[in-house]
Amino acid sequence: NGLRKIKLRNLSSGVDSYISIDEETYSLNLGLNDDYTSDEIFYSYNSMTTPSTIFQYNMASNTKKVWFEKSLMDPSFKSSDYESQRIWATANDGEKIPVSIVYKKGIDLKTAPCLLYGYGSYGYTIPDGFSALRISLLNRGFVFASAHIRGSKYMGETWYEDGKLQKKMNTFTDFINAAEFIGHMGYCDKEKIYAQGGSAGGLLMGAIVNLAPYLWKGIVSQVPFVDVVTTMLDESIPLTTGEFEEWGNPNDPEAYYYMLKYSPYDNIHKMDYPAMFVTTGYHDSQVQYWEPMKYVAKLREYKTSANPLIFDCNMDAGHGGGSGRSNERLEVAKVYAFILGLEGILK
Repeated sequence: NGLRKIKLRNLSSGVDSYISIDEETYSLNLGLNDDYTSDEIFYSYNSMTTPSTIFQYNMASNTKKVWFEKSLMDPSFKSSDYESQRIWATANDGEKIPVSIVYKKGIDLKTAPCLLYGYGSYGYTIPDGFSALRISLLNRGFVFASAHIRGSKYMGETWYEDGKLQKKMNTFTDFINAAEFIGHMGYCDKEKIYAQGGSAGGLLMGAIVNLAPYLWKGIVSQVPFVDVVTTMLDESIPLTTGEFEEWGNPNDPEAYYYMLKYSPYDNIHKMDYPAMFVTTGYHDSQVQYWEPMKYVAKLREYKTSANPLIFDCNMDAGHGGGSGRSNERLEVAKVYAFILGLEGILK
């Protein structure tokens, strides 16, 4: 069901066993193990509540101990103060969509705002890892959720194939269904759901806000790929032809009209859009700055609500944002300030 495990086989007895994991969702990898004769192996582990940790595991005694743990600057931080879960939303076609959530213990989930993150393209699976920066959001009463929608490979190759080309709409409806589920099932306040995604995840944001504007209190769309048809028709852009395998070739009428159904720029119409924060980088070579810029310009012309629409162009950044740790934290702070401001949380 999308979780990685480490299986151990005793070469003498042929008996298999697994290293036990206490949490429902996590990221797990083998460490550097270059001594074939050792009874001990190293593996790395982190989760939405646990910072990166290296465990030393004794295969003879089936015991483990912490060999290294990344520490936070905040000495008061304790993993045990936070709770993570994996829940399963139901998609329009009956598929079960895994959603990972994390929150601070003791909060009232039914009244808590939620930041729902998604990507869902190229087969890339968002790992359920730890974020020190996210703790400030959780400490202010937010639920953070990551929707493992089709277009990723969370549930295997078929999960990816069912979220690309002529099945791309599954990516968008899966995310909408995930939001509906966490709201209606009491994992957050359904009136306080925020959505975030970048690049192809920005395409996701553009699609879901057109399809279901009523669901979102705010949208964070970072370096978004939003003018799908125009960009994919321009074969002079170095990345375009290689992208035919992901989105389709718009010179094929069937692919053209399918892309046109979900392309965010082409589906903007007069309606009440939620609050939106759209970012770009002036030196972005993957989604050139004018693509989100024209998207924002059209939104400003068409939207009928008074909700804020903020466009932030970093004049020194590329597709991955500003370089350096301080710039990364500044960009995260802008996102948090946007959603915290909408919640009236001023400090």
